[in-house]
Amino acid sequence: MAQARQHSTTRRKLVFLGGFAVYFAAVWFLWDTPVVYPLKIFVVMLHEISHGIASVATGGTIERIVLDPAEGGACYCGGGNAFITLSAGYLGSLLWGVILLSAAGASRIPNRLLILAVGVMVVALTALYVRNGFGLLFGLGFGTALVIAGRKLGPGASRVVLTALGLTSCLYAILDIKSDVIDRPHLRSDAAMLAEMTGIPTVTWGVVWIGIAVLVSALVFRRAYKAA
Repeated sequence: MAQARQHSTTRRKLVFLGGFAVYFAAVWFLWDTPVVYPLKIFVVMLHEISHGIASVATGGTIERIVLDPAEGGACYCGGGNAFITLSAGYLGSLLWGVILLSAAGASRIPNRLLILAVGVMVVALTALYVRNGFGLLFGLGFGTALVIAGRKLGPGASRVVLTALGLTSCLYAILDIKSDVIDRPHLRSDAAMLAEMTGIPTVTWGVVWIGIAVLVSALVFRRAYKAA
């Protein structure tokens, strides 16, 4: 009995590793294709929403959010703690990824209902705060697609979708910090504005953030592997 249980556990872990390897390879080779593009814009949206949440949580407001088809965006906030608000973008999209991955592995709430909830959230936040044509089109379209997926997909497919959203959020947070902050420190990024505020160089903020992102992603992966 114990041997059979151990064999089953080993098999689940191998399936987990195989699934992760397939996902990572697919994302790696399809990263600059239309297949992954909607997921990347979704993570950009999470990034900007995180700025807004941080602003509101520290006494500020969200004036408007814009999303750029070139995978950029901006959240215009009024008031609040500027340091926390600026820090919340990259780390916020990472946190969203962790939440989505944790939710995918949970059993209390069906994954399809979680996908439905994310879709409703995207549609609602788009209607409330997004104020440019591309952003409105994407937010309403992507959110509606998630709502439909939440209503139609079975348990297995729902978990795949939720896991893909979470993993892409974590991965893109790391790659986005590297691209925007470390590779191109001259850009007017969150880190550049923090550098102006604190006197700490832009690249230093990038290294700190990417270190946090890699560490958190590794811990999440380790936890998921143990739970497999």
